[in-house]
Amino acid sequence: MLPTVDSTNAPASPSETGGTAEPTEETARPWLSFDLGAWLSRRRGWAAIAPAIERELRSNEIALLMVSALLGAVIGFSVVAVEWVVQLLHQVNFAIPSSQRLSIGTGLAWWRVLAVPTIGGLLSGTAAVLIRRSRKRETVDAVEANAMFGGRMSFTDSVALTFLTVISSGFGASVGMEAGFTQLGSGMSSRLGQILGIRRADLRTLVGSGAAAAIAAAFNAPLAGAFYAFELVIGSYSPAVLAPISLAALTSTLVVRQGFHEEGIFSVDAAIHITSLDYLLFAVLGVAAAVVAIATMVGVTWIERLLRRMHTPIWLRPCIGGILVGLIAIIFPQILGSGHGAVQITLDQRLPAGILLGLIAAKGLASAISVGSGFRGGLFSSSLLLGAVYGGAAVALIELMFSGLGIVHDGFDHVAYMLVGMASVAAAVVGAPVTMIFLVLELTGSFIAALGVMVGVIIASVAVRLTFGYSFATWRFHVRGVPIRGGYDVGWLHELTVGKLMRKDIYTIPVGTTIEDFRAKYPLGSHSRVFLVDAEGHYAGMVITADAHSPDIEAASRTQPIETLKVTEDAFLLPYQNIRVALDRFAATKRETLAVVSDTTERHVVGFLTEAYALRRYNQALEEVRASEIGDPTLFGPA
Repeated sequence: MLPTVDSTNAPASPSETGGTAEPTEETARPWLSFDLGAWLSRRRGWAAIAPAIERELRSNEIALLMVSALLGAVIGFSVVAVEWVVQLLHQVNFAIPSSQRLSIGTGLAWWRVLAVPTIGGLLSGTAAVLIRRSRKRETVDAVEANAMFGGRMSFTDSVALTFLTVISSGFGASVGMEAGFTQLGSGMSSRLGQILGIRRADLRTLVGSGAAAAIAAAFNAPLAGAFYAFELVIGSYSPAVLAPISLAALTSTLVVRQGFHEEGIFSVDAAIHITSLDYLLFAVLGVAAAVVAIATMVGVTWIERLLRRMHTPIWLRPCIGGILVGLIAIIFPQILGSGHGAVQITLDQRLPAGILLGLIAAKGLASAISVGSGFRGGLFSSSLLLGAVYGGAAVALIELMFSGLGIVHDGFDHVAYMLVGMASVAAAVVGAPVTMIFLVLELTGSFIAALGVMVGVIIASVAVRLTFGYSFATWRFHVRGVPIRGGYDVGWLHELTVGKLMRKDIYTIPVGTTIEDFRAKYPLGSHSRVFLVDAEGHYAGMVITADAHSPDIEAASRTQPIETLKVTEDAFLLPYQNIRVALDRFAATKRETLAVVSDTTERHVVGFLTEAYALRRYNQALEEVRASEIGDPTLFGPA
């Protein structure tokens, strides 16, 4: 079992966590950013109506629904446009017809299969380095934005990441476009919400709406898109977020269906047949699917570490990855791109078990190399193809084992097993089990298939959670040192710092002062605690005034230095630490009060914090967050 991350013990400083500072647009170069809010504020008409719009959005749920619906429509158009660009790149780079998906793998020249990903890696690496020169922080995605920054994202960074994802997928890297879609949709929603000045809870909801609209448009599946947002981006389901997120997903899907007549990534025409024995075998498939998913996720990190140890330049890493992907694709061209076309082929045809087993290794390795070497994109679509071929190989092996037992006469429904394998692996990788169940239900229209998928998905998700502890998104956060496990709003923890909570009315006394002199300067009842400082002003401990005035201290002992009564010299807090770290420190030291010092080097006393006050503020903030999540800000007190 791999170690897990305990966010309660993680440092709050961005430099210590390896995380990112709050995303803003102000640090960008002028040619890379356009502050729409500032531009609008200079227009007289907007300046007149902006306050009214902001007040309306803050108090009117209907206004939020209208904004979500509008965003859904715009994001639907955007997803179709990006898909069209990627398909055009596939047509030009690989010389395929406009009606053919790249991952079908037919009619591809071997030299194109080898050269195009290599060139794409060089372009992607160079573009990433150029973008990083002006955008020096990590790009914040929808999950991190909602967890750490109250839904605030940089739209410029989101566009840049989508551009890199288009290059990666357009030149054949084994990645999915869904990461780019959700980044673009959520970044667009966050920016609009910031311009309109909506409150924190509504901004997080808008970010979820943008992600839901993007996934719904990409897969033509509104329920899957909505629950993707609930499970990953919002981190929970509540009535307050149901309407805006669902409406955004529905609107984007309608735009794709009615405006462009787009279809889902796969379709199943045949009826699904499942027996009681199948359900038992689906559970076994779920366990093995967890192993496949974990191996793929860890493989990404191994590739990254290998290239880092080789001291490979960042711009060159995707090029090396492209060469390796091209070599794999010469044998298995189905691993190129997101894999949507290959998913349909594996469902329609009963491929030999040897080819399916080879595809499992090829797709898993190609995806790990692509993401680990620096191509931008996600594992959503890749995990769907990986799971489909895994399910096909599993049913072939199961039939081989059961053929000699004579207890199965009609064989197994290979489509059902492929659907279960596909959803189970994807749920384990993405970390969204309900999303995968609805995705299969919407794309097949079969409740029987959805029931079978539910078994495998539940088992795979539980197995990954108990053994590995992460989805791919949260695993990437763990590798970066960002202490979050999902879209749950923990940003308020990092905003509630010791520096904001501490009291500054401190009283000090030099080391070496006698107990008698201490009594004279600080009589009983004056101040409950006094802090010791050395000759350089460094913190040297704390004295409880009542202890210095204890009647048990004999007259002869009053000439002793006051530091004989000090406590907690080595236990202190720092201003940038968050309230969770402070509460852990109180529990570990068993002290009710701790000094706050400037830093670990100088250790100048700047304040103090009591455990009782920290607990009261923590509970108050927690209740406010819970109230906002269920949509009733007056539940725990007046609005």
